[in-house]
Amino acid sequence: MEFIQNFDDSIILLINEIRGGFFADSIMKFISFLGNGGWFYILIGIIMVLFIKKNNNIGKWGIVLLLSLAISAIIVNIGIKPYVARLRPFDRLMLDIIINKPLDYSFPSGHTTAAFGAAVVFLYMNRKIGLFMIVFAILMGISRMYLLVHFPSDVICGAIIGSVTSIIVCEIFKRKYNINKIVKTS
Repeated sequence: MEFIQNFDDSIILLINEIRGGFFADSIMKFISFLGNGGWFYILIGIIMVLFIKKNNNIGKWGIVLLLSLAISAIIVNIGIKPYVARLRPFDRLMLDIIINKPLDYSFPSGHTTAAFGAAVVFLYMNRKIGLFMIVFAILMGISRMYLLVHFPSDVICGAIIGSVTSIIVCEIFKRKYNINKIVKTS
């Protein structure tokens, strides 16, 4: 564990040294804002569910998205974060940050969990949209490290938890409810 913490510390200190500038700060704050509380993905899921009468498949994928987000949020925020109780990088390394200080623990990244969870659902639903969402999820993880609120291992574990949770939910729904891709792409 000490090796991982030392690696995480060194990456965060490096990011702290090279980050800065209004443009980069603004982009990273905006990307991170979209992940606050999962509101962006929840909104997309609700909109998809509202289409259930027009396109039953889109509505079902909306349910899958919302269920995946809920399960991963419970795992991360109720299960893992309070148990591990890892200090955030800015607290551990006494760094100044450019956003409001999060009040919960660092491990794992909830923003990254939600972003990768949503990306996996979209990947199941539509390959092109899913690939775009994976790029966005990677940017979400980078933004959380850039803003000094998560260590690299927080982001990596969040990505794994979100992805695995969504894969399980997608596979169950595909088999039980016979839902298919929205648009078949090669």
